[in-house]
Amino acid sequence: MIAACDGASKGNPGPAAWAWVVADAQGRPERWEAGPLGTATNNIAELTALQELLESTDPGAAIEVRMDSQYAMNAVTKWLPGWKRNGWKTSAGKPVANRDLVTRIDALLSGRTVTFVYVPAHQVDGDPLNALADQAASEAAVTQQAAGTLHGSPLPTPAPSRASGSRSGGGTAAKKATGAPRAGATIRARFAGRCHCGKPYAAKDMIAKNPNGWGHPECRSAPA
Repeated sequence: MIAACDGASKGNPGPAAWAWVVADAQGRPERWEAGPLGTATNNIAELTALQELLESTDPGAAIEVRMDSQYAMNAVTKWLPGWKRNGWKTSAGKPVANRDLVTRIDALLSGRTVTFVYVPAHQVDGDPLNALADQAASEAAVTQQAAGTLHGSPLPTPAPSRASGSRSGGGTAAKKATGAPRAGATIRARFAGRCHCGKPYAAKDMIAKNPNGWGHPECRSAPA
């Protein structure tokens, strides 16, 4: 089984969400899910995404998990044994952050065959499953609504990727790399603005083109 998971936080801490995508052996997405977290940090969102993925998949099946969070991956593959030995203290003697999530993930990993693969985010020719999970988490963080296969939601459209070394977060950069965005496509806002729904969006939030201008992805088909 091949899967990817990701978390998003608009402000870190700020409106946050988690998402995962499960694919078949050929890498074709089969099902996905995303859920809101209210206000949370990016690290909490990343760990929650992994927890939700493990809870939603067959523990008897070997699974490859693709992630772009080195923190979440290292927490459960490298740092965890040392934290346990030190009484859940870091090497600096401080309490381990997000211990409840790490403990839950540790229990979910017990007896399972799980391979973790780090994949850089937002790269041209990057991992397509990670791109889907990233977009799903980002949109759920904005809407604070659950989405996914069981909700009848269509697969999200990943934002345009950027080449390694390019500046992040600019709608202009995305246009130069990929051409003019197609109708309904999502990009990261270069500047803060206001959607036609009346609510604002921040710089680097995901936005989409609609007949009334740029706004929240969920407002693409909403009337002005």
